[in-house]
Amino acid sequence: MHTLTDSRLYLQRLGYASPPPPTLQTLRDLQLRHVCSFAFESLSTLMHAPVPIDLPSVERKVLHEGRGGYCYELNQLFLALLQELGFDARGITGRVVIGGPPDAHTGRTHRLSLVTLDGVRYITDVGFGGMVPSSPLQLDTDAPQVTAHEPYRLTLKQGSYTLWAQVGEEWRGLYVFDLQTQADIDYEIGNWYVSTHPGSPFVGQLKAALLAPGRRHTLANARYAVHYLDRPSEKRKLESADELLTLLRDTFGICLPAQPQLREAVEHLIRADLEEY
Repeated sequence: MHTLTDSRLYLQRLGYASPPPPTLQTLRDLQLRHVCSFAFESLSTLMHAPVPIDLPSVERKVLHEGRGGYCYELNQLFLALLQELGFDARGITGRVVIGGPPDAHTGRTHRLSLVTLDGVRYITDVGFGGMVPSSPLQLDTDAPQVTAHEPYRLTLKQGSYTLWAQVGEEWRGLYVFDLQTQADIDYEIGNWYVSTHPGSPFVGQLKAALLAPGRRHTLANARYAVHYLDRPSEKRKLESADELLTLLRDTFGICLPAQPQLREAVEHLIRADLEEY
């Protein structure tokens, strides 16, 4: 078990003056607050910068430098907090199938957590981009489950679970996972692929997401969208680097790193997007 060095600051960022008890209500509150407070973001891979995932590096980046991160960072940090609060929790991994067939055999490149409360198993995930669930989900039922945002459900087939989200009238497969015990090296291998491989959807690309009550803010390169629960999405294309960087800071709450290559990478995204049209 890896230990946080500044859990007090972490809890303060989540709105707690003192450690809450390890209950289902606490887990629900923590997950919702987390996905509304800490942005999913890929600024490091956009700049082709390393993404260290040892816990001290993740803590420094997210809690002290004001950044967000992706699943290997945010879900690791969240798991360490849950364990410190006394939850029976461990990390597991899955294969992302969003945007493709739900039975596709993709790489094992997603990290989430399994929590057991009073003998009932739940998954909790604070690092799945724009479609991250905002509430923990009970593992051993295939009934639709209400969350603070859209309904989700889990199905089980031959030892693998599939997570589905209801988008409009359609159920979309998000990722497939199992309950295999994971070692640190398993996460390192997945993170190495996601952060360095030319075929990774993160290398040289910008993805960001942050939830708020009743809506989801998402960014895919220069395409910004706000998805609402009760009305159509609003979408727009960002026209300048300044507009995009301001959005990352003000809407996604990211403290932007001072490296000049960030602006260069963002300007390249804007140019590439304009050339598509």
